[in-house]
Amino acid sequence: MRAAQLTGDFGLDELKIREAAERPLAPGEIRIRVEAVSLNYRDLLVVKGLYARKLPFPLTICSDCAGIVTETGEGVTRVKAGERVSPCFMPGWLTGAVTEAAARGALGAFADGVLAETIAMPETGVVAAPAHLTAEEAATLPCAAVTVWHALVVRCGLQPGDTVLTIGTGGVSLFAVQIASMLGARVVVLSSSDAKLERARALGATEGINYVTTPDWDGELKKRGIAPDHVVEVGGTATLAKSIKSARMGGNLALIGNVSGGGETNVIPAFMKNLTLHGVFVGSREMFEALNAAVSAHGMRPVVDRVFPFEEIAAALRHLESGAFGKVVVRVS
Repeated sequence: MRAAQLTGDFGLDELKIREAAERPLAPGEIRIRVEAVSLNYRDLLVVKGLYARKLPFPLTICSDCAGIVTETGEGVTRVKAGERVSPCFMPGWLTGAVTEAAARGALGAFADGVLAETIAMPETGVVAAPAHLTAEEAATLPCAAVTVWHALVVRCGLQPGDTVLTIGTGGVSLFAVQIASMLGARVVVLSSSDAKLERARALGATEGINYVTTPDWDGELKKRGIAPDHVVEVGGTATLAKSIKSARMGGNLALIGNVSGGGETNVIPAFMKNLTLHGVFVGSREMFEALNAAVSAHGMRPVVDRVFPFEEIAAALRHLESGAFGKVVVRVS
């Protein structure tokens, strides 16, 4: 079978589709024919060597996919051949708090990922895909959507009527729009594009601010009388100070990404406002299953920006880097 792998060095030019052997299934494992893989900014960092320098080579990249179970090992009872499933980002994190061991098993970095024609996974580390979604849509959920669910629902305790601020219109931010509005919250979106703000409103955003034409967006929020209960912070240190200023007294900041890079933050306003800062690293199988139940109940459909063929993985990663609206997906089979 074919797999997209780094074989000895980092860089987009070092990423190759090569033949790799299928290993026999151990007891409790299943084999999945991968249909579609969605990309995360983390995948780009892994390929460029900016995520971690000490990774096992050859390394199959990516963490998020949907596919069909084709074979089950001895003792498997949770899934059956023919079912569409998605692996969990950390197959060893089933419930409760994350452990260091589970974190070290996160797919597509310290453990082999999913951008291959077939993968073998423990049956305990997969969930059933929502039946109303295509393979491409289902493939977008394991990292970005689960992270947002963990952040807003589990950690921040999102309630109907709350106000959520999210930065940008990438995968995580659009899931914040969709999930928060689905659960009855008001959502404010920041973007560099008025056109993207209009598209975000169509997905459920209540208000939008162009942070290029309005760089003082924290001041603009104050002028509008908006003090978010929860901030989905994907920008990192370059935007964190304004996020802290924007949040209401006693509010929540979910720290998820650092896509803007750089910058320093004065943390004094955070404790002067009695804020809670949550570092959020994806989520457990229990959270994934709860997310999927809500997605199915509400008929929510993830936003897929563009689908690339397997052979164009490098182009797909470059498109992701250019600023996609929603998720970038690779069709495998």
